[in-house]
Amino acid sequence: MNIGLAIVGALSFHLIVYLPPVAAQWVALNLKNALIINVVLAVFNLFPLPPLDGGRIVVGLLPNALAKNFARLEPYGLMILIGLLIALPLLGSQLGIDLRFVSQLISVATSAVIETILRLTGNI
Repeated sequence: MNIGLAIVGALSFHLIVYLPPVAAQWVALNLKNALIINVVLAVFNLFPLPPLDGGRIVVGLLPNALAKNFARLEPYGLMILIGLLIALPLLGSQLGIDLRFVSQLISVATSAVIETILRLTGNI
């Protein structure tokens, strides 16, 4: 759904030319924010951890024995996410090591999806 909303937002950029200049600037900024937020949510939701949709996809793709073990992580998924997105980078900054690999992965994937959507909708 988030990708669909991002595509609708990107297609809506083509309608900005019909608005007065002040309104066009405001609408363009809001459409840009909607595009970014929806793509970040979509990419984040596909992270392969059981409470998220990406985790459910992984469980569906794994053989039953592995899927059952992987699905058992679900009660701890939020704690794992907090650890990967907040605690690990904080620990890394204390040690002088860059441990922001998860947020960097999400950022790279988000940029690639946004660029693809903009190309497909004729905005680039």
